[in-house]
Amino acid sequence: MNISALKILIAVVEAGSFSEAALKLEVSQSAVSRAIASLEKEWGISLLSRGRFGAQLTPVGERLLEPVREILQLDQRIVNEINLTKGLNGGRVRIASFRSAATHLLPAKIAQFSQRYPNIEVQLTEADPNTIETLVKSGKVDLGLVPLPRSAEFETWEIADDEFVVLLPPTQQAIPPQLTWEALSRYAFILYSYAECTTVVQEHWSRWGKSLKVAYEIKEDSTIVSMVAQGLGAAVLPKLAALPIPEQVEVRSLPVPLNRRIGVAVLADQLHPPAVFAFLDLLRGTGLFAFH
Repeated sequence: MNISALKILIAVVEAGSFSEAALKLEVSQSAVSRAIASLEKEWGISLLSRGRFGAQLTPVGERLLEPVREILQLDQRIVNEINLTKGLNGGRVRIASFRSAATHLLPAKIAQFSQRYPNIEVQLTEADPNTIETLVKSGKVDLGLVPLPRSAEFETWEIADDEFVVLLPPTQQAIPPQLTWEALSRYAFILYSYAECTTVVQEHWSRWGKSLKVAYEIKEDSTIVSMVAQGLGAAVLPKLAALPIPEQVEVRSLPVPLNRRIGVAVLADQLHPPAVFAFLDLLRGTGLFAFH
């Protein structure tokens, strides 16, 4: 019997439809359908009737609803006992992250983690990647979200992929869906003053035998986006760093794609408390956070 499938069944019953349950669980509707189908196949019965008004329990499904809830309550008790044994009913996780990952990736993860482990304190510090490395090495934080790759003294896992996009200033002329290097050469660019990100972009340009005209180098990504919106130049930013993008700013892919790999890094060969390993499981989708 699959506990995840039982949780999905309860979510469908409470939401009244497969689509609403999928939104609540943040999974695809097909994943919800497969979970219910696997239960029905395993038990040899029909649990839900699907119709124009959503999903309703069949009579046998109604009779099984309370036992299913009891199973899930017992499962939570087991998890709580395991957490107590592992030291997950308390503790602290200290995280450092660069701004765009802290803004767009971590809040939902921290909320999910706090829901499962309400007694574990989560601390978040924003810093640039080089400072994050220093914080991890000094033991001031337990883990860091950084662009990959990093040096061998860190153990890392990729958790997201972020495309570099071109932000173009407002214009009366139509901009083609696919840009060329020749078209980009007409713009002066506003770049990060943060060296690591800027170097990646400039090396990408030179790899294709192109030169990059730089008008400004700015520290804050939000300032760069605002300057593009005011027509002061174009920009190349990781998409997460560019959000939210003003309506008047056109967004295009580079002629040759360039991506930023985002990873979580810990100091290699370092012993960590259970709470840190649990948060790593969450970011990697492993352990108790693996989706079945």
